[in-house]
Amino acid sequence: MKKLVFASNNPNKVKEVATQLGSQFEIVSLKQAGIEEDIPETQQNLEGNARQKAHFIKDKYDFDCFADDTGLEVKALDGEPGVLSARYAGSDRDSEANMDKVLKRLEGKIDRSAQFRTAICLILNGEEHLFEGVAVGSIREKRSGSEGFGYDPIFEPKGYDITFAEMDIAQKNEISHRGKAVAKLVEFLTNQ
Repeated sequence: MKKLVFASNNPNKVKEVATQLGSQFEIVSLKQAGIEEDIPETQQNLEGNARQKAHFIKDKYDFDCFADDTGLEVKALDGEPGVLSARYAGSDRDSEANMDKVLKRLEGKIDRSAQFRTAICLILNGEEHLFEGVAVGSIREKRSGSEGFGYDPIFEPKGYDITFAEMDIAQKNEISHRGKAVAKLVEFLTNQ
């Protein structure tokens, strides 16, 4: 079984990705790999942050690894929160405060269209590979659901009348931005 370090300590992300990769790969979080330090995310776009995190792990620890960065891009907010999604309401990464800020800024706006976008950078055998996934939808006026994490309770994917937070992990993985990006990663890895 091939071991890959996922440059994340977010247990929800690790669980989502491990579910899709199945038993042919062992996914190891940063903590499980013994990496305790914060990894820099100082780039201006999602792809840049994913690349920066993956190269940090490869260069410093020499693990085959992958990293992702995800952003919620709201049309009426000129693409915000985007690359700042996790820290939109402050540096403490408070999901509730982040959702509150989005909802407050959308008050009175008719266009509530949005998309989630995920960029994944894989470094395998010294080579870099990039994958992207997008989920189009809209922002609800109120939270709904208790599953998932981040902005899931306010994001309703196009073609559905429920939020990501009202879906089980399997259903969400089929249509989510991260699910689509991970599916491309899985397809690539299984053809190696």
